Amino acid sequence: MRRFAVQFAALVAALSAFANVAHAGDKDIAKLVSFGGSCAKCELSGKKLTGAQFVGANFASSNLVGADLRGASFMGSNFQQADFTRADLRGAEMAGAHFGLAVFAGAHLDGIEADGSNFSKADLRNAQMTGAELSGSNFASAQMAGARMRGSELNAANLTSVDARGVDFRDAELSAANMTEGRFAKASFRSADMDNAVMTRADLREADFTDADLSQAMLQGADLTDARITQDQLDEACTDSSTKLPRGLSGHACHGVTIRRVIIHKAPTPPTPPKAPRWIISEGD
Repeated sequence: MRRFAVQFAALVAALSAFANVAHAGDKDIAKLVSFGGSCAKCELSGKKLTGAQFVGANFASSNLVGADLRGASFMGSNFQQADFTRADLRGAEMAGAHFGLAVFAGAHLDGIEADGSNFSKADLRNAQMTGAELSGSNFASAQMAGARMRGSELNAANLTSVDARGVDFRDAELSAANMTEGRFAKASFRSADMDNAVMTRADLREADFTDADLSQAMLQGADLTDARITQDQLDEACTDSSTKLPRGLSGHACHGVTIRRVIIHKAPTPPTPPKAPRWIISEGD
């Protein structure tokens, strides 16, 4: 255990050296840093890890609060219960990575490529996720209140039982997304593409659907009290007798609904982690 601690201390020292040599006074790191192996509960808060590659690594419960991870790659790695509070992950790429129960409160994740990633039960409150590629991702039971997801791709994403109150989904793509029993009160779906989205028993009170496409959207049992939605939109959607609608509007049941097929490209197979814990630092050009 002591030997591992010494190795890790040497790693952190090396990272600091690379940062200083590469860009003195600049936040970016020009060198390529690759991680493999296991470092559960690692302390990496505030570290400059721009462009780092995490390949088949185990960083469960690690502390990355305020870390600079812009453009980083997370391939087949485990970050369950890791803390990314206020971390900068703009432009990061995530494939076959597990972020279940991780904390991203106040983090910057704009433009990330994370189709098919696992964020189940993650804390994404007030996170910035504009223009992110998240189709087919799993956000089941995630805490997302106050997050900004404008223009993000969430086609066929799992948003069941999420707390997404007040989330900015403007211009987002939510085709065939499963939003069953989610809490979306006061969320903005202005100009969002929500055809075939499933919102059964969802809390949509005071949500804004201005100019949103709700073709064949499933609203059975949903609560749309005081929502900004038009009769024309409801005529394209599907409701039932248990749907709560704004005063003066009416819904209808759907029969013979045609479901749009959304194809999500499968994430690459995660690489096999090394048999024994190790650290790898590779220097790029």
